[in-house]
Amino acid sequence: MPAIHPTAIVDTKAELAADVEVGAYAIVGPGAVIGPGCRIDAFAQVVGLTRMGRDNKVFSHAVIGNPPQDKKYAGEPTRLEIGSGNVFREFVTINTGTVQDNGCTIIGDRNWIMAYVHIAHDCRVGSDTIMANAVQLAGHVTVGDWAILGGITGVHQFVRVGPHAMTGAGTTLLQDLPPYVLSNGNPASAHGLNSEGLRRRGFSEQTIRGLKQTYRHLYKSGLSLADSILAIEASLSELDDADQPAVAALVDFLRASGRGIVR
Repeated sequence: MPAIHPTAIVDTKAELAADVEVGAYAIVGPGAVIGPGCRIDAFAQVVGLTRMGRDNKVFSHAVIGNPPQDKKYAGEPTRLEIGSGNVFREFVTINTGTVQDNGCTIIGDRNWIMAYVHIAHDCRVGSDTIMANAVQLAGHVTVGDWAILGGITGVHQFVRVGPHAMTGAGTTLLQDLPPYVLSNGNPASAHGLNSEGLRRRGFSEQTIRGLKQTYRHLYKSGLSLADSILAIEASLSELDDADQPAVAALVDFLRASGRGIVR
């Protein structure tokens, strides 16, 4: 049965796997479902309609699953879905969704979420991301797989951060940050391709060269966003089959942008 400290408060309606650990003075609410191998440290809270997968670690004073900070919220039973293998460090806060969106905040797998990070209602975080201390995500933000957000990065509501993108400390994102792009500043501007990160994740040098060419179309050619997309699409036929999916993913991201992109 779960190892629950005598001072912890675990509601009888919560569902805990047999090997879950709950530390001193922690709180687990009635709607929580916590999977195998999870650890809830002292003074942490897992509340609301929160469902966790396996092997998540919630450090002291984190609050996971509180209602959204949205004036339109009227007590609807919205949810928070968390995958497996995530780390939520001290004082992290994650809110459930709102009915104005799909009613659910979603966190993927193996994310490393450092202290004081806030993930607001209806955010969608992929897998294998890193958010350094005090990153702040407003509502409805999307963060792609393998993205890295530097400390104190602030992300405006409805902004999307593409897979493998990276921000420096103190960055303010008011528009979408395309996949693979390095960004810094307030407001953010682009500072090249995340080449080293792509190498570490197994992208070939040939694919990286193809992405550098798309970066030049997007940021160095002087073209509008619409014309940059056309130029990138035209260059797809020049790439080997193995390199085309990475560039095509960038094109798809650009075409779906509703707020414009960091330029």
